[in-house]
Amino acid sequence: MPAKSGSYDYIIVGAGSAGCVLANRLSADPTVGVLLLEAGGDDTAPEVHIPAAFPALIGTERDWAYLSVEQERLGGRPVCLPRGRMLGGCSSMNAMVYIRGNPADFNGWRDHHGAAGWGYLDVLPYFIRAEGNTRCRGPLHGTDGPQHVEDLVYRHELSQAWVESAVKWGLTANEDFNGETQMGAGPFQVTCRDGLRWSASDAYLRPALDRPNLTVRTHAQVSRLLLTGQRVDGVRYRSGAGPHAGTEFSVYAQTEVLLCGGSINSPQLLLLSGIGPAEQLRALGIHVLVDSPGVGANLHDHPTVPLIWTTHSTDLADLAADPEVIADYKTQRRGPLASNLCEAGAFFATDDSATTPDMQVHVAAVAFADGLAKPDRPCFTASVSLLTPRSRGNLRLRSTDPAQAPEIDLNFYANHTDTTAVVAGIRTLAQISSTGPLTSRLDRPFLPDRADLDDRTLAEHLARWTQTVYHPVGTCSMGTGKAAVVDPELRVHGVDKLRVVDASVMPTVTRGNTNAPTIMIAEKAADLILGRGTGLG
Repeated sequence: MPAKSGSYDYIIVGAGSAGCVLANRLSADPTVGVLLLEAGGDDTAPEVHIPAAFPALIGTERDWAYLSVEQERLGGRPVCLPRGRMLGGCSSMNAMVYIRGNPADFNGWRDHHGAAGWGYLDVLPYFIRAEGNTRCRGPLHGTDGPQHVEDLVYRHELSQAWVESAVKWGLTANEDFNGETQMGAGPFQVTCRDGLRWSASDAYLRPALDRPNLTVRTHAQVSRLLLTGQRVDGVRYRSGAGPHAGTEFSVYAQTEVLLCGGSINSPQLLLLSGIGPAEQLRALGIHVLVDSPGVGANLHDHPTVPLIWTTHSTDLADLAADPEVIADYKTQRRGPLASNLCEAGAFFATDDSATTPDMQVHVAAVAFADGLAKPDRPCFTASVSLLTPRSRGNLRLRSTDPAQAPEIDLNFYANHTDTTAVVAGIRTLAQISSTGPLTSRLDRPFLPDRADLDDRTLAEHLARWTQTVYHPVGTCSMGTGKAAVVDPELRVHGVDKLRVVDASVMPTVTRGNTNAPTIMIAEKAADLILGRGTGLG
């Protein structure tokens, strides 16, 4: 029955990509009461909806704005970890690139981590169910799902020139990275609709907001789980806005609590509630409910290194500031402001004998690098991301205060093979930049400011400019081994009535942007929660 007096059938913690999916799918049954709690606010800011404006959200109140600890192999500097803090979560501030991952990723979850039911053929129907693609058809794509996917309505000439140069260099032209093969160079499809961002909030949450059995509370940061023994009864949260700001509330779940806080916040909440590595918890005076060594472990992301050139063309930053461009976008939803910046890219393998990629490229007709001051000249960026990192970091509590950010250690390049692979990827980018039609459009190297990338230059560049591509995963890993936090049905080991549903359950990061796989995880989780098996017949 619909919830009354602080009691619901399901409590969902986090209104990001996964939380929005679950809120929609679970509340579709009018007899089920669903409460969705979001620590941030609404998603109504113009910068959320204008595709090219998403960088302006970084570091604002709509961003958790996490920083890693100082990274030993990056010259002792921290790394930025933006995370969406609003309805839609990261899907409301990401670069909107729609990439599912490689079939080998999901088969690896199944074969190497004990995640039965999560092989590629198991998850493909959920990708299809979620997708509403305006161009791609056939057995691998959905056309009427809630997650709108389309070709960009605007693409800068430099993006197309880079693709042509990459093909001339030797990569295969690829118009569909989610099709028969992931390898090659081409344009990205995006989670937009008619020139506007189409977040998980747009796709899943808004269509469900009028349901009387769905309650959504923003500015509600959950501080801990409420437990009786090893059974979760509900959550405690603090209101952050309005007349009750600062007040703590307890709410109860008759069926389950579903953590959808992402790879930082979900493990943090488990640790605060006594679920995690016993030694760490005892050191902070936290009662150990379940000794689960995998909580906060296995943290990894795609280490990313940008190369930037000055260009003879006008870049997106200059175009987006043109009053005529702004006026055209307001009336037509077209032009440079409809760009997601990262308009095109590639997947390739640094090992010529490999059949799956270990590198992804994002290109943008603008200077884009964490910590870079805006250049006074138009620029073009090509960044390479390591898709299969072997290095692993971890997340630990700094204190028992839920408002204090946890200690986040990415531990980049701890495994030397990661460094070797990224260096090979950078050399490929440099070669493509001096091939084909792109060469006549680029002026000179800007970052680094030299073309002869010898070993010393590359080492210095990696240490100074490696960043993440904002794809953290793994901190509540799925599987059956000792390090697994959740089982293949996403139930937390050792605890009743509690699941984790977000990117933290990925045992290994997918090859590509992680928003689409996170939505898939939530689609499949909804069927698991409701006992429908695959639910797709």
